[in-house]
Amino acid sequence: MTIERVGVIGGGLMGSGIVEVNARAGIDVTLVEISAEAAKAAEERISASLHRALDRSKISQADLDATLERIRFTDDVEALADRQLVIEAASENEQIKLDLFRRLGQIVTDEDAILTSNTSSIPIVKLGAVSGRADHVMGVHFFNPAPVMKLVELIPSLTTKPQTLERMRGYVTENLGKEPIEATDRAGFVVNSLLVPYLLSAIRMYEAGYASAADIDQGMVLGCGHPMGPLALSDLIGLDTIRAIGQSMYEEFKEPLYSPPPLLDRMVDAGLLGKKSGHGFYPY
Repeated sequence: MTIERVGVIGGGLMGSGIVEVNARAGIDVTLVEISAEAAKAAEERISASLHRALDRSKISQADLDATLERIRFTDDVEALADRQLVIEAASENEQIKLDLFRRLGQIVTDEDAILTSNTSSIPIVKLGAVSGRADHVMGVHFFNPAPVMKLVELIPSLTTKPQTLERMRGYVTENLGKEPIEATDRAGFVVNSLLVPYLLSAIRMYEAGYASAADIDQGMVLGCGHPMGPLALSDLIGLDTIRAIGQSMYEEFKEPLYSPPPLLDRMVDAGLLGKKSGHGFYPY
């Protein structure tokens, strides 16, 4: 069954990127935000991204106009009732996500609709259980910036039926033109299980005074060929997101390398979240 109607919950950096990817692929998209003001901000964010693509000759003016026409912006989650696929990209907070999946299980009318989460760390099986349709629930983890990054992690849980996974694999490859990898339903999945301990290690190094933020990043860029240093990358991802992933992984595995260092806790508590707040390890 071809997926033609997609809903996205959350219009932050990741959610907006997911909406843009789907709309540019010709899919009808409904974006749900927490308020009318947040929905408007998401609309402006997507429009700005499309205009940057236009300036770089990646799309035409006609493409830009058609993409925006395919997107509906709202603060009413009931607008997702007719969707064939819903991608939840709300804050990385377990209770918020559980509440959303509980509601989605009641709201979405199509019994074959797939409910997915873009979570980085929260167990998919929990989300499926509260939805009342666990066999149609799985994780679909995009990477930032979603319009550029080719990888998508697909995460079935113990209760996801094989047909759901195969439909999502077809959607990712055929509809979106991206490359999927499959991961088991464990905190961190594949990429974050490798990436987050590295980022937390860099934060501990900076906290201990080994070197400046700029020198730590320069060392990894010039010494290891990375396109971006770990502290700049943490700012891009969001320090609150890094902390939430680390906490979730630590709770599941009790490995010290997953535990967020005190400096990260202090920065998040102070509102220094990285690029999205205007200041993290660097000013923006």
